[in-house]
Amino acid sequence: MGSVYNPRDPKWIKESREVLEPRGIIPAVIESTPRGERSWDLYSRLLKERIIFIGTPIDDQVANSIVAQLLYLQSEDATKDINMYINSPGGSIYAGLAIYDTMQWLRPDISTVCMGMAMSMGAVLLAAGQHGKRYCLPNSTMLIHQPLGGAEGQAADIEITAREILRLRRSLYEILSTATGQTMERIMQDSDRNYYLTAQQSVEYGLVDDVLTPNEDSASR
Repeated sequence: MGSVYNPRDPKWIKESREVLEPRGIIPAVIESTPRGERSWDLYSRLLKERIIFIGTPIDDQVANSIVAQLLYLQSEDATKDINMYINSPGGSIYAGLAIYDTMQWLRPDISTVCMGMAMSMGAVLLAAGQHGKRYCLPNSTMLIHQPLGGAEGQAADIEITAREILRLRRSLYEILSTATGQTMERIMQDSDRNYYLTAQQSVEYGLVDDVLTPNEDSASR
């Protein structure tokens, strides 16, 4: 049996990055066209189908890539939905909010799907999808909690950092409250410690709208 993921543990942060990051190896897809065979890297092929995949911890580099993909897809067609698949333990609040704000600003509806885990900032992005188009797979795990941070140095600097963490915490709670329909008081209470949710619990909580299950056709294959 595997261990339970703890996003506050530096050991888990390091190991999740090593496991989830592609380490420079990106699968290729070969397609046959009238002009011969064409090779795509997998993520470019998914982008062609208006699919964005967040499968790593969220940092500035990941956020810049996701924002760029979102902007590109809007420029291609501002009327078609964008599908965002999430399997992430979370990460930087600033980086995550850059993705969140872009999602809210764009004209296309953004459908979000959790496959595996959507924890911390990943859960915020999952809930930020278009209402009615937020999904998770049956064995997905979601997690919300309060921001993690610390400070060193002079007392004045520590106080400034503490105020910033409290500001970010309130912003995240407001986002989750709006996205889920839960009260701020409920979000604050639940997020005081790690709060794990199963797929069905996430539907009841308002993080997602439905659990995706295999249809009869796919189940019979």
